[in-house]
Amino acid sequence: MTEYLIVFNDEWVPDHTDEELHEKSLAVRRLVAEMKAAGVFIFTGGLDDAAPVFNVDASSGTPLFTDGPFVESKEHLGGFAVVDVADEQAARLWAGKIAVACGWPQEVRRFRAPGQPPPTP
Repeated sequence: MTEYLIVFNDEWVPDHTDEELHEKSLAVRRLVAEMKAAGVFIFTGGLDDAAPVFNVDASSGTPLFTDGPFVESKEHLGGFAVVDVADEQAARLWAGKIAVACGWPQEVRRFRAPGQPPPTP
């Protein structure tokens, strides 16, 4: 099995009424139940855009924390799902179902296999 990250940026989400968002929430809950039943569900979540955001850089050897990125940045992560599926075709299937349930685009990325080194430039 291979793990995939299915993610969306908040800028891809159109405006919705409270009723529309409630319906989408119900659709996503049903889909998560389907993913669990299929044995592909690992984790899903939406990010709290009201919570503090910060970065940490330890390239100097000491962690340096800075605020940001801020919501005004071009793109910011809105939510995600992690699935464990047999192949890319299965990842596409579940990403399509998530896109339908949410009503906005999704991006799919495969995790490197454990112990697999990063690609060389």
